[in-house]
Amino acid sequence: MFEFELPEKFRRYVPLAVWVIVALVILAIPLKIISYGYLPGDDALRHCAKAVSGKTWPEILVFGDAYRIDHNIGWHAILGAVHQATGWGAEGLVVFSVVALFIVVNGALLPWLKRPEAWLVALLAAMVVSDLPQRFLLGRPFNLSIAVLMIILFVTQKNKPALKYFLLFTAMLAASTFIHGVWYLWLLPVAAFVFAGEFRWAQLIAGAWLAGTFISAVITGHPSDYLAHAIIMAVRGVGQHATNLTEVTELQPFAGDILAVIIVGALVALRRLKKSNAIPFVRNPAFWLMCGCWILSFRVGRFWEDWGWPALLVLIVSEMDFLFAENFTEDSLRRLLLTSILALATFLAVTSDLNGRYTKNLSWSFLSVAEHPELDGWMPERDGILYSPDMGIFYQTFFKNPTADWRYMLGYEPALMPPEDFKTYQQIFLSNGDAKAYAPWINKMKPADRLVLRGGKNERPGISELEWNYGVSGIWIGRTPRASTH
Repeated sequence: MFEFELPEKFRRYVPLAVWVIVALVILAIPLKIISYGYLPGDDALRHCAKAVSGKTWPEILVFGDAYRIDHNIGWHAILGAVHQATGWGAEGLVVFSVVALFIVVNGALLPWLKRPEAWLVALLAAMVVSDLPQRFLLGRPFNLSIAVLMIILFVTQKNKPALKYFLLFTAMLAASTFIHGVWYLWLLPVAAFVFAGEFRWAQLIAGAWLAGTFISAVITGHPSDYLAHAIIMAVRGVGQHATNLTEVTELQPFAGDILAVIIVGALVALRRLKKSNAIPFVRNPAFWLMCGCWILSFRVGRFWEDWGWPALLVLIVSEMDFLFAENFTEDSLRRLLLTSILALATFLAVTSDLNGRYTKNLSWSFLSVAEHPELDGWMPERDGILYSPDMGIFYQTFFKNPTADWRYMLGYEPALMPPEDFKTYQQIFLSNGDAKAYAPWINKMKPADRLVLRGGKNERPGISELEWNYGVSGIWIGRTPRASTH
């Protein structure tokens, strides 16, 4: 069967068929996962709720004096425009975010590949040994930065520095820093090009980064605040915590991705077997970026997830693109069959609901009077504050109540809280949730405020100063005692 060749009149359609298959898989994966009822667990919920709310973050969260400006101002502008144009609520915007950003990050390299099926190999490998494709489904703007990074790493392998690439990279980096906000980490790929000895490319990319960052900062209308706030977020998010336990999950250290190291070894062995004349790894900036981020991730895991793994994907897809072009005729039946097999394997692997990874949210219980009328009187009142040491409570409650007239003490970054409240938050964690640790919050709660804690029906919080209601499954709501009506 593999020796059989298609008639000449059909062979010319093979390249097009391959492109269609790869494109359909990239589109079908997020649509399939959304069909499960999937919702991301964190930032996508608050991004979309903010777009619907029409509010600024200080109107939503209680901040200390560190807050300067919305560091995802570009992404929120896009979501706000989509909301205005379509009338979609927060849930519709989440679907848009998940699907659109998955397509962006997985389609980024396709125009640059000789063999687009090479991307399916990289995506399948990432799914088998890591959770990276699941991160691609989180509906968060870091996907755009990953797409830009991979394009830069791939294009620079195949071309010489030129003005057109400076202009292209400047435009992409301006979009990335405006939408994602993390402008300073682009020093990492610049350093990788220096380590690889690609000094002309390093200079071009550094110039494009500076120009793109300047453009994005000016567009915000508050350039100094925009640039400063990103640094403040980084310093506080990592340096202000007494323990990793109170850091957001993706900023915590990782244990080392040994399977990724094995993949690199396999790529080296493949090169030896095929006697490949591709660019050596030590001259490849993607290799140095991967190595550097692997080391840095022992302090902050996100270096690996957002910078190291994408660099490894570029290494994989570069090898596969070269290998397929060398061993499979462009219009052969073998190529079409291989692409079909890869497409099926990739689709099944990524969309498999293993251990309920895409349906865990179906068991969530949201604090919403619209869904649970019995909560009337137990949600925060006008100008009240919702206290909770659980960021999941913020994400889920704000998602379901984007226009509510209360604020949240804990939001997307604990270190942006007022210093005394951040101290209370840390003490709650360090004491394993001891009731005494909540005293500073309890003492300043007003009648409009609420304290929300997780716990089973028979796990009533041991804070006697408040009256409690088992609001929804797994969640208790506490408020200051009401005067007796008798």
